[in-house]
Amino acid sequence: MVSPPCGLLTHQKEPVPLKSISVTLTIREFVAGVSATLNYENEGKDPLEAFFVFPMDEDSAVHSFEAMVDGKKIVAELQEKSEARTNYENAISQGHQAFLLEEDDQAGDIFSCNVGNLPPGSKAALTLKYVQELPLEADGALRYVLPAILNPRYQLSGGSEGGGLQMKTPAVPSKDVPYTLSLAATVSSQHAIKSVQCSSPVNPIEYLDDKTSAQISLADGHKFDRDVELLVYYSEVHTPSVAVEMGAPATKPGSLMGDPSAMVSFYPNIPEAQSPTACGEFVFLMDRSESMHCPMNNQDPSQMRIQAAKETLIWLLKSLPIGCYFNIFGFGTFFESFFPESVKYTQDTMEQALKRVKSMDADLGGTEILEPLKAIYSRTSIPGHPLQLFVFTDGEVNDTFSVIREVKSNGQRHRCFSFGIGEGASTSLIKGIARASGGAAEFITGNERMQSKALRALKGSLQPVVEDVSLSWDLPVGLSAKMLSPEPTVIFRGQRLIVYAQLTGTMPPAEATGKVCLKYTLQGKQFENQVAFSLQPKSDANLTIHRLAAKSFIQTKDMGFEETPANDKKEVLKISMECGVISSHTAFIAINKDLNKPVQGPLTRSDVPSPMLFSTEDYDLAGMSCKSALMADASVSKLWKCGGGPGIFRRLVGSFRSKKRQPLKDEYDASVEMSREGSSIDMTDLETNHTDDPLVQLISLQKADGSWDLNEGLAVVLGVSLGDMQAALPVKSVDSSGWATVLAVIWLHDKYKDMKCEWELLERKAVAWIHSHAGSATDGLVKAAVGFLKSSVDPAVFAP
Repeated sequence: MVSPPCGLLTHQKEPVPLKSISVTLTIREFVAGVSATLNYENEGKDPLEAFFVFPMDEDSAVHSFEAMVDGKKIVAELQEKSEARTNYENAISQGHQAFLLEEDDQAGDIFSCNVGNLPPGSKAALTLKYVQELPLEADGALRYVLPAILNPRYQLSGGSEGGGLQMKTPAVPSKDVPYTLSLAATVSSQHAIKSVQCSSPVNPIEYLDDKTSAQISLADGHKFDRDVELLVYYSEVHTPSVAVEMGAPATKPGSLMGDPSAMVSFYPNIPEAQSPTACGEFVFLMDRSESMHCPMNNQDPSQMRIQAAKETLIWLLKSLPIGCYFNIFGFGTFFESFFPESVKYTQDTMEQALKRVKSMDADLGGTEILEPLKAIYSRTSIPGHPLQLFVFTDGEVNDTFSVIREVKSNGQRHRCFSFGIGEGASTSLIKGIARASGGAAEFITGNERMQSKALRALKGSLQPVVEDVSLSWDLPVGLSAKMLSPEPTVIFRGQRLIVYAQLTGTMPPAEATGKVCLKYTLQGKQFENQVAFSLQPKSDANLTIHRLAAKSFIQTKDMGFEETPANDKKEVLKISMECGVISSHTAFIAINKDLNKPVQGPLTRSDVPSPMLFSTEDYDLAGMSCKSALMADASVSKLWKCGGGPGIFRRLVGSFRSKKRQPLKDEYDASVEMSREGSSIDMTDLETNHTDDPLVQLISLQKADGSWDLNEGLAVVLGVSLGDMQAALPVKSVDSSGWATVLAVIWLHDKYKDMKCEWELLERKAVAWIHSHAGSATDGLVKAAVGFLKSSVDPAVFAP
């Protein structure tokens, strides 16, 4: 198990060589180009080798790396990774200055930067450039995130040793990050920019050219202690488009970089089914590792992640349709399921599950996600109920590609909807498992509510399956399109689809046009979205579309440095080297060969710390080492008082076990029991209580079939007396639950209209139940309820 070092570098007196990070960001339409410069200075007396590990969105296509050392520019070249590592080590041993940039062997969203042989008093500025497409949020915002937090990665049991870059660098609490960040962004679009929002303090935003461009910069002195998130709102974002980019000059035709590339963006107008399907096996896999005791964000107050997860599970359970099947798994160092097999969704099984959800805690240790996935996939499929897997995690695993490979091998029999909770969630893991199964990925950061994104995914999973998806091209004679992205097989309502293609053959005259058509079948009806586009390629010095196309191709083949099949590795290497886009099999290396003489003196290594949201220092062990803390009775109660619960205790125990050994459940139980004996604090005192939220209370009272009972609990939520509710029942012959259910639905519309996305499925069940049980009395109940609650809700919301 990999844990953050105990106190390492947090209060160290030695200067940290990384002084600042400066970022220049350019957003055009829904593509971002980023140039990030790491500024180093050797303030010591000996030559320096600095090592820095940092996160990056896994969709980023890194295509350039260069160093500026004391005024001299050194451009790196992309080499096969093993060769680059050997060349770097040889250069360092010979006293040459060398720089190495590489992607983690086992995760596509972690990069390391090595600075070798930096003389005393010398400065170096290392610049890397990358491009990425920006995801589209449900409200139409394009989202760019510059990750700062690098959570510790958990070593999977039986996983390969080494290769994890993050193991070689220390971590500090985000408040102690020793370097600063500056960021300047330019946003431009052919459509007007409605607004730009940022999660961090910014200088006044300047809008130019009739709001078709904007300039944003972070406020001075910004500490890189949290992710920087930009949300860009355009006036038009759902319009389908095709952009054609000219190939690289002096590159032979027939190659990816030599031919024009096309980026196709569709936003299919898929109609919503009025009655969601009631079939499906819904399995919820919930992270219960100790880090789920962390807050959702750095703001005060902030809800604990485990509490937000529990509330989300309640929402999901209440929103499931009668007749489906479900189960809930919790995982940490080991895993457990609520039921031996998925059970049919009834009032009884829902109540059993809710009882266990309410007592659930972040108490299962580390992040062993691979074993519960295998257990879920090993279960026999339920005929007529396709598996829909919902994964919630804030944690990281060292060997991300192993998890993605497991999901991909079962991709034909299920869809995976993945949710990254809080800053530092692995984009490689979350996006990778969703992509491997034709599902969808979401990230919950800042003040975002987990419930809204989870319910939107559930709503999509309940929609009928889109079938017979195909993409066809209508191009002039002599020109053809070669797909570089996987053919689309799954489309969700409200989701944007982006694919890349290489245009091969003879390009027609400038005035020529082409067409591309997306076709699909939904509930026996055929639909198509077609867009015409100009075949006049535009030039781009950064070859943005070509780089993104190469990244899209690499993602489908690259399964990590050690695990990619030989044939796929050959293709990945070819595209990576040809396009200059880094992969797990390649690395950028730059060697300063113009030094008059080798750098002299003993080489000092400095590992630059990465920010993280928590560390063992946060638990105030009064200066004791981790090992001493485990041996001292007094330390146990300190661990509990600081909110770590049994999870942090389990993590410290695991720190001194061999990575290769699978921790045993009885050992964990013993450690928890030992910690309880060492503390007089009740576990329930450690959890933030959010059950006073009226919306949570109302949802918890709803029954599996969608109805509410007329009782004291409902009266408290609605703010009326039970006697008054009973006396106002307009039709005495009608079941009182019908009256209660109408009142609950009207109250939802009155009090939480702006959160309808979270309770829409609950309302649908409720309205369907009302019509099936109240029948012709429905209109009378609704009219009376509107008057009783003094509401202005339109009775049309109860239309069948």
